[in-house]
Amino acid sequence: MTWFLANIPTILGYLTAHLAQALPAVVATLVLALPLARLAQHTVLLRRLLVGGSSLLYAVPSLPLLIILPLILGTGVRSVVNVVVALTLYGLAIMVPAAVDALDAVDPRVLDAATAMGVGPVRRFLTVELALAGPAVLTGLRVVCVSTISLTTVGAVLGVRSLGWLFTDGFQRGIQAEVLVGILLTAAVALVLDLLVLGAGRVLMPWTVAGAATGAAGEDASAAAADVIGSRGGETAPRAPGGAGVQS
Repeated sequence: MTWFLANIPTILGYLTAHLAQALPAVVATLVLALPLARLAQHTVLLRRLLVGGSSLLYAVPSLPLLIILPLILGTGVRSVVNVVVALTLYGLAIMVPAAVDALDAVDPRVLDAATAMGVGPVRRFLTVELALAGPAVLTGLRVVCVSTISLTTVGAVLGVRSLGWLFTDGFQRGIQAEVLVGILLTAAVALVLDLLVLGAGRVLMPWTVAGAATGAAGEDASAAAADVIGSRGGETAPRAPGGAGVQS
């Protein structure tokens, strides 16, 4: 505790640097994974290439990747850009397969209903498919968040500032308190980020909260999607008494 109180400014600096690397990587992962997952649905070849390639990518050791990336990107070994790119690649390795599975699980009857009501492909993807695949996508994103926060510490081995610096510096100087603070802070940041993502998901997808309690997440999401579809024509799609949105 004494070491922690005496080094709070330094710790906050490492924490800020850690988040500055991890958060952009998480956002980039989500933004890139959704269109890639959509492409993977089009042809078998693309699916094997993107999903299989993503899975193999996660098997690449992080330290060698951080050494190779500067040669490809033309950056310095200690550049933050290398860490962000590496974290994004590892995030895609998790997120792309998860997003593909989530989109595949969408009920085709709902998609057919949207098409029959004149909803275009882009609008259908954004307002119907993502609404129904959202809970599964959110689960994958939570895994990415925790994994990214953890992997960010690896950059400290190459001299990139992060909470991992507390590991390497504490080990080299034999300060166990410094190492312990680094471990606890990394775990705490991962937990807080996971809870924030979960909370944001529940706000953006309120039907997931009711679905978790009643087991009716699919029906509630279908109803929400049906409302969005019906609102395009100025009217709400009819619902069955049980609350389901679109029935075949």
